[in-house]
Amino acid sequence: MTGEKRTQRVKSEILATAAEAFAAAQFVRFGYDVSVQYGATQPECDLIIAEGGRILKVLVQGSADGSWNFTQSAQSDLSTANHANSHTAADLWLEGHKAGPAICLVQLKDVDNGALPRAYLAWPLEIAAKLKAASDGRGDTILWETPPDSDRAGTAGRLLDEWKLTRERVEQLMNGDAAGNP
Repeated sequence: MTGEKRTQRVKSEILATAAEAFAAAQFVRFGYDVSVQYGATQPECDLIIAEGGRILKVLVQGSADGSWNFTQSAQSDLSTANHANSHTAADLWLEGHKAGPAICLVQLKDVDNGALPRAYLAWPLEIAAKLKAASDGRGDTILWETPPDSDRAGTAGRLLDEWKLTRERVEQLMNGDAAGNP
């Protein structure tokens, strides 16, 4: 492994650890019991939050560049690069996450010293729908907090305010009131 690849891997691992720690701290701050998995990564679950008899499995995805790559690997497996393939890639990604956990998106880009990272909470179905709706319905393989072409897209391409990580949003998902409940 080259030095550059090793540095990228270490930075990626540090980013993932920081995002998970932040998410866990926020859930505790909201009053939930949090179980954090340590050791070998389990697919589909980084945290389990609970309150009373209710539980919610959570997969945490961190970012330091304003985006989360969800379906690029699926896209590269498809034969041609067109919007139908972005949609197909989103569908393939969703197939592996239908009964999965909520996904907590943590963004570290442009966070001032002393400020908290921005975070969002969504069901996989909501994320797949957002990926498909990107670029005026042409689709994208990357979920952007604010798309690079946001000057042209206005606020339509930005992540939904309803996804912001708040106690109310967590309650929606814990109660199955949010769109895309598995």
